[in-house]
Amino acid sequence: MQPFKNILYVNESNVEQAATLARAVALAEKNQAVLTVVDIVPTQVVQVDMGLPPGGPVSTDLQAFIVADRRNTLETMLQPYRQHLSIRVDVLIVRTFIEVIGTVIKNRHDLVIKPAENPSWSHMLFGNDDMDLLRGCPCPTWLMKSSEKSNYQNIVAAVDFDPLHPSRIEQALNREIITLAGSLALSDKATLHLVHAWKAFAEATMRSRSSATPENLAGYAELAYAQHKRGLAMLTEELRQEIGEDAYAALATRLHLLQGEAKKTIASLVTDVDADLVILGTVARRGLIGLILGNTAEALLNELSCSVLAIKPPGFKTQVQM
Repeated sequence: MQPFKNILYVNESNVEQAATLARAVALAEKNQAVLTVVDIVPTQVVQVDMGLPPGGPVSTDLQAFIVADRRNTLETMLQPYRQHLSIRVDVLIVRTFIEVIGTVIKNRHDLVIKPAENPSWSHMLFGNDDMDLLRGCPCPTWLMKSSEKSNYQNIVAAVDFDPLHPSRIEQALNREIITLAGSLALSDKATLHLVHAWKAFAEATMRSRSSATPENLAGYAELAYAQHKRGLAMLTEELRQEIGEDAYAALATRLHLLQGEAKKTIASLVTDVDADLVILGTVARRGLIGLILGNTAEALLNELSCSVLAIKPPGFKTQVQM
């Protein structure tokens, strides 16, 4: 794994974040990375008249006061870490949270860390701002629970592939997922769970035909299982070659080949193994409702209650302008 060298930590003042900040600082120290901590101020907070629509006049004095106050709060929060690490601090005034991605592009950050919003009005861990980051951020995005552990015990790496028609982008994304997951698991001495959900896609069609027999159906399912099992084995071999035989032996990777819908089977596994972190790939696209994640990733994220590290495929181009 290439170490992260330019980390952006996004402050989330609505949740307790002592544990998440400590984890970000520890990661920066280990990677000898630059750490920047930013706070986000919505533009409407500094408008002259709160009754004006977005884009109205901005009070210069109010803006200066709020920025100074937020900066002082960050400096106090970061004071315990200053003796070990040089940390940059900034306060951003934005119209929408997605503008934070412009900062990522401009300053070439290679990792974004943010405490999950955990909104009180929803049962889900991730709020709207979190999802905006996941959809549009071009670099890996790590959303952490406020009760983040200093060391993980169980890490789940979810990979997806078509064993019969693998694509280069798919293969490269899976390689990045397992390499990063392996590195983090070794660092934390955590158990790595490598999971792939599969389906026998033609089974339903076969069942609709009167000529289908139980033996035919069973044989097809066994063949599909064998193909996916071989694909998962190839990924573990790539991980072995990447990190070396000794490191791979210490990792003691557990493989999970689950039949069924990914959002259900993987979410169930995450609960069963009491996962601290899920690492997955996301593919953003633009549709009628704007930027959305790939269907599987979006559905799975809505089911998770642990920290998530999301990775974009190689060549991903964000739709967000600076």
